[in-house]
Amino acid sequence: MLVSAKEMLTKAKAGHYAVGQFNINNLEWTKAILTAAQEMNSPAILGVSEGAGKYMTGFKTVTAMVKAMDEALGITVPIALHLDHGTYEGCKACVEAGFTSIMFDGSSYSIDENKAKTEELVKLAHDNGLSIEAEVGSIGGEEDGVVGMGECADPDECKMIADLGVDMLAAGIGNIHGIYPDNWAGLQFDVLDAIQQKTGAMPLVLHGGSGIPEEMIKKAIDLGVSKVNVNTECQLVFAAATREYIEAGKDKEGKGYDPRKLLAPGAKAIEEETKAKIKLFGSDGKA
Repeated sequence: MLVSAKEMLTKAKAGHYAVGQFNINNLEWTKAILTAAQEMNSPAILGVSEGAGKYMTGFKTVTAMVKAMDEALGITVPIALHLDHGTYEGCKACVEAGFTSIMFDGSSYSIDENKAKTEELVKLAHDNGLSIEAEVGSIGGEEDGVVGMGECADPDECKMIADLGVDMLAAGIGNIHGIYPDNWAGLQFDVLDAIQQKTGAMPLVLHGGSGIPEEMIKKAIDLGVSKVNVNTECQLVFAAATREYIEAGKDKEGKGYDPRKLLAPGAKAIEEETKAKIKLFGSDGKA
């Protein structure tokens, strides 16, 4: 069932586990993640970047697909439909389109402008029953053209944004999007701890969850991270399974070229990857 992310993350913070945000790109992605969450009896967040929203012909199409699929599959676990790295305009469009959660990424603005825009969107989100995530300090890597260098957020700025009434806070702690380079310095746990001390009960969000060593993720969850974003790893396993199917010549056997057959191994790989992540984050059985 589609709900805001607030309650699931409050429970996760209190229970010292995290809820996964799994980005979706199409029907296969959505179906695989919903199926995995239901099977693991876990809450989950479906993340939609503005680029993916555009690819799927707009946020209204995404909402219609997710709502209908949630119903058709008989999903009983809590699912949030969340805008990932939203612009100010994108956030407004998703509220209108029927999303249940939004993220406003004001990290490229000055802290004062980030604060003003976040404050306005908090009111809009809460008036419409949505949860809202804000970001402080650029997350490294590339996300829809936004590039940062694995920066770390200022704990005082984090407190300032958290105090605006947001439901969750993404703070840079040396994490990056995409594939981690060999010379990556790792997560800065002292920064995470300082942010946690200032923000208290606020669920913290770890972006760029693909490729961070499991022990680091577990430690981050112990230090107050209640939401971990996963995207690249699902894309990689999907690509690998599809490549294997084609290289084995399966698309040339019988009606192996049928898209339902061609995309099945990749979709199954996303499902398995999602289940593994749910287990790692400790949200299995928590629905």
